[in-house]
Amino acid sequence: MAEETPWQQALRYTNRANPYPFYEELRKTPVARQPDGTYVVSTYREIVTLLHDPRVSSDPRKRPGPAAVLEEEGSAEPAAEPIRAVLTEPNIITCDPPEHDRDRRLMMPHFVGPPHAPDLISGFEPEIRRIVGGLLDDMKGKSRIDAVDDFAYPLPVTVICKVLGVPLEDEPRFHHWVETALDALDFGPEAGSEEIQSRQAGGARAVQEFGQFAAELLDRYAREPGPGMLSAMVHDDSPEGRMSKGVLASNALLLIFAGHETTVNLIAHSVLTLLRHPDALERLRSRPELIVPAVEELLRFESSVQFWHTRTALEDIDIAGTTIPKGAPIFLAYGSANRDPERFTDPDALDFERRDNQHLGFSQGIHFCFGAPLARLEVQVAVGEFVRRVENPRLVEDPPPYRHNQIFRGPRHVLVDIDGIRD
Repeated sequence: MAEETPWQQALRYTNRANPYPFYEELRKTPVARQPDGTYVVSTYREIVTLLHDPRVSSDPRKRPGPAAVLEEEGSAEPAAEPIRAVLTEPNIITCDPPEHDRDRRLMMPHFVGPPHAPDLISGFEPEIRRIVGGLLDDMKGKSRIDAVDDFAYPLPVTVICKVLGVPLEDEPRFHHWVETALDALDFGPEAGSEEIQSRQAGGARAVQEFGQFAAELLDRYAREPGPGMLSAMVHDDSPEGRMSKGVLASNALLLIFAGHETTVNLIAHSVLTLLRHPDALERLRSRPELIVPAVEELLRFESSVQFWHTRTALEDIDIAGTTIPKGAPIFLAYGSANRDPERFTDPDALDFERRDNQHLGFSQGIHFCFGAPLARLEVQVAVGEFVRRVENPRLVEDPPPYRHNQIFRGPRHVLVDIDGIRD
């Protein structure tokens, strides 16, 4: 049996809590071909280069079949294939210009605000503070909380439902679909196990049901306009025209999912990281004005999106002494790049006053995270209020249990003992 590569080891569930030693080994070969035919890019400079390279496509439809990219006899099929079965229509993270640019232009006025509505995101701050305050008030009288279920999850899911116009009462349904779909994705050496194979059928059904839910919601808004971004997009008479129903549904599904999933992980990891670094916790408590750079450092330190998997080489690309052949899948390992010592001084240290902290927590280039302004605001408020109001928080279990998904890496639960909640 062949020895596993550092990348394969990093993807094993047993290493989910701490993939960083394997990333360190992986960075010794910045662009590393894997046995399944993918090319994993793990260093900051090379990832940024490819993020701005027009020869790299984000559209899975442009990727050839497995046989075309397998050069070595006995190679396994590329692990990236599940993306083909997830969505039949493109969304803004799975298409290229000019299609990407047009669709993003159509969506931006309804979500990110400036220059179309400069107060759109900042206007949500009072509501975010109200939700965070209510969640913390609900913890009064408790001696143990789950920082995921009681705090990190309810905030972003409530906010994204309000932003998009998704009925909050539908949350249990799409929460189940999201969890089922994520648990079915596996890009590592365990992907062929009976357990993962059995999950994949359930994951495919969950995505189909989630997509049907999004389509029905859009149909409802087409008949009767309502609040939120999705209704606005359905009725947008832009000079560039409207998105097709399928593309609109695909982007709606993406926004519902991405609008809360990564923020949940970031809040949970922020709490976990602060409790592991009590000096940093006390520093933030005594200097609350550090919350903005602190969240940027937490984004770098524990990336909610560990890697992205839909990139493809449209031509042969020479980079870091390696040629990525035309048609090859490319995985960009953001979690590794954000700990690259060639880019960040003492990258395994938590430094809330780190200078030039241009991390890849939200990626870069044309696919820079659409919801980054909202996510930043949510995490700044949530973490700031947690630090201010929670008395003497202590981790119950370290490391906590992690969710199965490798891309959207995050704790399943973070149990914390507390002495109380301040007003």
